[in-house]
Amino acid sequence: MSKRFYLTTAIDYVNGEPHLGHAYEKVITDIIARTHRSLGQEVFYLTGLDEHGQKVQSAAKAEGKAPQVYCDEFAAIWETFAGRLNLTHADFVRTSSERHKAFVRAVLQKLYDNGHFYQAEYRGFYSARQETFLTEKDRREDGTFDPIYGDVTELVEHNYYFKLGEHQQWLIDHIEANPDFVQPETRRNEVLGFLKNNTLEDLCITRPKERLEWGIPLPFDEEYVTYVWFDALSNYASIPAALGDNAAAGPIGLDSRPDAPALWPADIHVIGKDILKFHAVYWPIMLKAMELPLPGQVLVHGWWQKDGQKMSKTTGNVVDPVAVIDEWGVDAFRYYVVRELDIGPDGNWTDESFQARYSAELANGLGNLVNRSLSMLNRYRGGTLEATSDELAADAEKWIAEARGNYESHQIQAALVSVWGLVDRANQYVEQTAPFKLAKQEDQADRLNEVLYNLAECCRILAVLIWPVIPETAEKIFEQVGIDGSPADFSLAKWGGLAKGHTCNKPTPLFPRKDLEKSKRLAKREAC
Repeated sequence: MSKRFYLTTAIDYVNGEPHLGHAYEKVITDIIARTHRSLGQEVFYLTGLDEHGQKVQSAAKAEGKAPQVYCDEFAAIWETFAGRLNLTHADFVRTSSERHKAFVRAVLQKLYDNGHFYQAEYRGFYSARQETFLTEKDRREDGTFDPIYGDVTELVEHNYYFKLGEHQQWLIDHIEANPDFVQPETRRNEVLGFLKNNTLEDLCITRPKERLEWGIPLPFDEEYVTYVWFDALSNYASIPAALGDNAAAGPIGLDSRPDAPALWPADIHVIGKDILKFHAVYWPIMLKAMELPLPGQVLVHGWWQKDGQKMSKTTGNVVDPVAVIDEWGVDAFRYYVVRELDIGPDGNWTDESFQARYSAELANGLGNLVNRSLSMLNRYRGGTLEATSDELAADAEKWIAEARGNYESHQIQAALVSVWGLVDRANQYVEQTAPFKLAKQEDQADRLNEVLYNLAECCRILAVLIWPVIPETAEKIFEQVGIDGSPADFSLAKWGGLAKGHTCNKPTPLFPRKDLEKSKRLAKREAC
């Protein structure tokens, strides 16, 4: 069985409801997944939840609930959220599930048996909020710790450690030999800088049960549970293993199935910049110890601000993706976040820029093109194409090739710029040819037939080009152009797909224009 293109998001911690950053990461990943499907590949897209740890245990206790009940309630919210974003994920992992825990226990036992762990006393500082140990190097000049760590306590306890440091040079060599392993390049340089300028300390992988019960117990020492990061990172391989993929299950000693989807190694992990060290340093070394192949790439995106400021519930300057989708539609949301922000840098959401892109690019650009093209075809020819023409073929092929190259390299923002090159060219063509004037001249009937064909064919091709990003709109365009089937096949983006005699349907607005004076509110959550 041929390997599927396998990509993942980070799994989200169940200590709150989804926000813009979560939505952005999932949409990016979905667009990449849809792109590879449209190019003819089988794809497996994994997302899900990280459910263990001190913060979950404390939050559940504060609400008087068992941790599993607390997680189940949040899982329902997050799975609904994935549906609202129109994601095409194949599986939804939860680290509290038995299939995941079985993999983690097997991994822990294997690494213990092979001498990768040792037990030692820890004496120092601990941040419950960040679930991390701190050292003197983490103190600020005045001796205090950054507020992001919350209350920092001093403690002494025994724990198990993973021998991370002995793999430092191997990881440097791997990253230098594989330039695409961490992308964009700025993040790759960040990881290499960290590895070359710091001594990699061994990783504490446990918490005593007397302090934390909500976790996966060590199979070789029931007095401890697994540290949440060692647990969470394993999800990327635990699901392929649970499904029976031999590449993930075999080296760990778990059962595989000959008919299982071939998934591991992951082709891309899509993550935020705040968890780069865990995915580009800890995870590769963990996989090496597990004797599993490394993923192809860690693709790192930036953060969103709102009106130039860090988003905060306290100040109320947040963007609620669900409220945006309720008011403007899921495609408008998906389009804006990837057209406004390229993968890599940080971005700034403003309601004004959202409304401007909706109006100029979606409603007046793509929507108006499809509406007036098909309206004129129905008005002047009863919806039927009475000729073929390749007048815009060269322009279309240029933008198709450019868009494909950008999609294939996961340059989503650049791909949309290419697609809108064709949108703009087709709208310009309407102004240049003035079909509404040709319709009044009997001797221009043949010319009008050619113009109407070029416009209808551009609409058809655009549906294929936009499908990875705004699939509902793409499917509506196909329906309006009168095509059965789906625009989810990039090979259809080739001039000449519509035949003479084909009949298109009457259009309906793809992006209804809004009275922005009456619609100034873009999704904001009230401060809690």
